[in-house]
Amino acid sequence: MFISPWIKELINLALKEDVGSGDITTGVTVPPGIISNARIIAREEGIVAGLELSGQVFMSVDEGINYKLKLADGDRVKEDDLVAEISGEAASILTAERTALNFLQHMSGIATITNEWSQLIKDYKAQLVDTRKTTPGLRHLEKYAVRVGGGRNHRHGLDSGVLIKENHIVAAGGIRAAVERAREKAPITLRVEIEVTSLEELEEAIEAGADLIMLDNMEKSQLEKAVEINKGRALLEASGNITTNRLPEVAATGVDFISCGALTHSFRALDFSLLFTNK
Repeated sequence: MFISPWIKELINLALKEDVGSGDITTGVTVPPGIISNARIIAREEGIVAGLELSGQVFMSVDEGINYKLKLADGDRVKEDDLVAEISGEAASILTAERTALNFLQHMSGIATITNEWSQLIKDYKAQLVDTRKTTPGLRHLEKYAVRVGGGRNHRHGLDSGVLIKENHIVAAGGIRAAVERAREKAPITLRVEIEVTSLEELEEAIEAGADLIMLDNMEKSQLEKAVEINKGRALLEASGNITTNRLPEVAATGVDFISCGALTHSFRALDFSLLFTNK
């Protein structure tokens, strides 16, 4: 993972939030200059993501900390697996610990659920994609974790693609008007995607020349009919009310993409611990 200046700034903000004016407990209990060794251990099975970012947190607190990865992002861990080894001033390790683990647990949780859901549709052509339903300020990291888990990214932000939704359609004066205006105004390198809620709207979007059509909250029978009507003229994305139970049946309809906000808003963090070894 590339640690950009923006990510370093995010790390500093996270440390400022947690440490504030200083780590009081460490300051009153741990003498300066004490050198310790520590290990990060997985507490459950999953897909790890955010390892380099976690290391950068420790080095942001103290450049003298040695952080040695034992695994790479995308690797599967099980309970008690060694993830990383750390050595350096005990006080620095303790101060950085929670922020480093928070990033690691958060990103690994997203990678894990994405991997689990992707495996459910591996025998179909449909690809699992995320949405913009992300934690404010953490979208870059969360979308990276989706990729680590085997999913694909939808738009990163409003400036990275054309997605005409229900309110755009109302404001523009209809599906055809919205698509035609997008075709006229948007860069030619961008796909024009539009959201539809019925088969009638689907036909109108196809005729208007949409490149990608989001089928919003459609039942299996509607999705199957949509694929039949479309005849490959546009790419089709199923969205809305996507659960693990529905995912395989949605993929079986023949859609190209399945977008799911749960990957980044309803995941469970993966559990890791940092333990001093003093060896």
